[in-house]
Amino acid sequence: MAARKRRNRQRRRRRGRFGFLYKLLSFLIIFAAILAGCVAFFRVNRVVVSGNGRYSEADIIAASQVELGDNLLLVNRPQTASSIMSRLPYVETVAPVRRLPDTVELHITESTAVAVIRAEGSYWLLSAGGKLLEQGDVSLRGTLPEVRGITPQNPAEGLRIQVEVDQKSRLEGLRGLLTALEDRGMVGNLHDFIDLTAGNAIYFDYGENLTVVAPVSGDFDRVALRLQRVEETFAQQGEPLTGTLDLTDRDMKAHLLPERWLPENWRKREVPIDGTTDTEPSTADPAGGGEGGGVSPDDIVPPSQG
Repeated sequence: MAARKRRNRQRRRRRGRFGFLYKLLSFLIIFAAILAGCVAFFRVNRVVVSGNGRYSEADIIAASQVELGDNLLLVNRPQTASSIMSRLPYVETVAPVRRLPDTVELHITESTAVAVIRAEGSYWLLSAGGKLLEQGDVSLRGTLPEVRGITPQNPAEGLRIQVEVDQKSRLEGLRGLLTALEDRGMVGNLHDFIDLTAGNAIYFDYGENLTVVAPVSGDFDRVALRLQRVEETFAQQGEPLTGTLDLTDRDMKAHLLPERWLPENWRKREVPIDGTTDTEPSTADPAGGGEGGGVSPDDIVPPSQG
């Protein structure tokens, strides 16, 4: 009796082991069939591009390296976005989306040049996010503000600007300020200079005859909003907004000083039709005694004199 029970238990164990192997094999066969179906049926038959303006749909599709006939489920979205942005400098962001059964959508956001910066003897167009868009000569300085106080390292078209460690806080401040102004549609009021040489403040030419002083770090959206409200107030009163507007107060109170701060050796740039640059001498003297001297509040360090 005991031997019979033992044999029955052994048979059940064997059946249990084979049952598990059978289930596993069935699962693998079904999975392989599903995978083969995906490979066979989910092919890229259409690539759709939206948000583009500077580049054609064909240029963007070519840069994406997504080809018709590729397996839709195997399209690597981060790699696709990186490929487009590295090949097309004015593309700021890419959001690839896979749409079953056969479509890849590429949602594009393009960069706009909002400033100019000098590096290694050339001038570069710069986006609000700090991307180097295009290299050129002095004629690029025509209508965009020139960034002073940071030096790009190893500049290359389509790459984010890189600086030495001691200038990183200035670079972050520049990005924050430009992004906040761009988001509010205010970058068009930036003119000749954005000066970061002070290290702890950003001085920029704004409007017709105004220098704005902003902190190098903090809530830049709040700074932009405060500047916008000051503009609106003066416009409603019909008064010109001129001088030096200090927005470095921690409570974000705006202080308007009658005299205007200007960078050292600053020249008013006027670019004629032929592309050459005419200049007129600056009356500013940040060291004191001129139009710009003594304008900055005591807690703001004016740009270096070197």
